[in-house]
Amino acid sequence: MHESTLSQSALILYCVAIVLLIIMSGFFSCAETGLMAINRYRLRHAGAMKKRWAVLILKLLRRPDRLLGMILIGNNVANIFASALATIVAIHFFGEKAVMLISVLLAFVILIFAEVAPKTIAALYPERVSKVMAWPVYILLKLFYPLVWFINTISNGLLRLLRINVSGHVIEPLNREELRSIVYEGTGKVLPYQRMLLGILDLNKVTVDDVMIPRHKIMGIDLDDKWEQVLKMIAKSKYDWLPIYREGINQIIGVLHVREVMSLAMSQTLTQETLIRLLHEPYFVPQGALLNMQLQNFQRQHQRMALIVDEYGEIQGLITLKDILEEIVGEFTMNVSDNTKMIRIQPDGSYLVEGDVTIRELNRVTHCQFPTDGPKTLSGLIVDYLETIPRAGVCLRMEGYAIEILDVKNNHVKMAHLFKLV
Repeated sequence: MHESTLSQSALILYCVAIVLLIIMSGFFSCAETGLMAINRYRLRHAGAMKKRWAVLILKLLRRPDRLLGMILIGNNVANIFASALATIVAIHFFGEKAVMLISVLLAFVILIFAEVAPKTIAALYPERVSKVMAWPVYILLKLFYPLVWFINTISNGLLRLLRINVSGHVIEPLNREELRSIVYEGTGKVLPYQRMLLGILDLNKVTVDDVMIPRHKIMGIDLDDKWEQVLKMIAKSKYDWLPIYREGINQIIGVLHVREVMSLAMSQTLTQETLIRLLHEPYFVPQGALLNMQLQNFQRQHQRMALIVDEYGEIQGLITLKDILEEIVGEFTMNVSDNTKMIRIQPDGSYLVEGDVTIRELNRVTHCQFPTDGPKTLSGLIVDYLETIPRAGVCLRMEGYAIEILDVKNNHVKMAHLFKLV
């Protein structure tokens, strides 16, 4: 009678112990995945804000060999003891023939309840799980540090044979594309500040040629014109800086800051000698210069406008600090009249587009995907694609759009009609 009661008590005790060991194994599995999957950048930010949970987790992650050593010791001890107790139960109550069946059943239970389910929860909610698990793991690491140290010493010694220095490991820096992916995937939608960050990261892919004002559109002042006409141009100028030249733009004398002479021009007291004396030295940059470098050069040189020259010194265009900043933040000056003039949406969803519009601006407004690594304007893109100067009425297909050429003047596409192909 006593033996039977004892056997029943042992069965209950062993079953309770097996359940507790499976829960213990699930705890360590959950802690491992949660602490390893937590967002390190958000964690560092919380640590910089002196949040205790973040500081503790960062301390644990500083030596991942010790953290993983403690977690794996706990996990394996729990699984081994659970297996041993299950084997004892199988032999004592069901005989040796049931050992294999109990082992398979226990392995299935451990796999579901101590591995897959806890790790899935931790992977889905790593920050919440880490906050809960950090303190228990830290306390256990302190209690069992000698054992963890002994095991880590052996494992780290083996790793050193493979030339892997665990204690000297540092976090690898992100490259530009990885950082871009993090910024882009930060939320489900791209917010305004994300557009700015992406714009900054993309500056190394864009050259001054992509955003410059082309030569034939540069607004400047020819000092050989009548002086009354010069004063009128200064008074009505919508630009802060104007190139000053004689005969042609390549014969540039200097650059005028319009605000410095506006009051004199309005009062008709400005003379040519005074204007020449107030000119700033022109600042030249080569074709193909990257925007990120040009932004730094503007800052170092304390310049706001540059003239772009080719390998022969011929002026090809003009770029201002405002043009570069608009690549980052978008159009921050409401230039609605220019936009509606160059790209006009039609009631049927198509677009009337001037040939001078840049490919980057066309893609931005219409969400097209025309290539930006070749010609810089729609006219240049069409001519390059056809390899000939087209006539009005010619149609072509490109990047999912049908383009009908409406007007051609002086070997230049003046107006085109874009249709989205279904």
